[in-house]
Amino acid sequence: MKIDIQAGGIWYHGSNALFTELRAGSTITQWKALAEAFSHKPTLLGYDDDGSIFHNGKEKGYLYMIDEPIEAGKDIYQHPRSTMDENAEFLTNRPLSVRLVGEVGNPD
Repeated sequence: MKIDIQAGGIWYHGSNALFTELRAGSTITQWKALAEAFSHKPTLLGYDDDGSIFHNGKEKGYLYMIDEPIEAGKDIYQHPRSTMDENAEFLTNRPLSVRLVGEVGNPD
């Protein structure tokens, strides 16, 4: 599946915890549904070519938006061990401010 990165686009992080700053080394993505799926802390996650995501996560989830400008290559880099398509997952090089979007619907 082809995943395009939008310069100046919104970056997301999904978690089962509440916080105001994302730690360095955390995973972020511009694919909102992927961040929502990761918020449920699945041990298995995959997606089809049409973008349909499936996972086994059961945790209560929260969706965050990165609340400051991001520069690829400086602030973030491609996840080197990702099994997903290019541009699906990035890791952060430094702590980043986040804004809580809200609670993600129950995965059941």
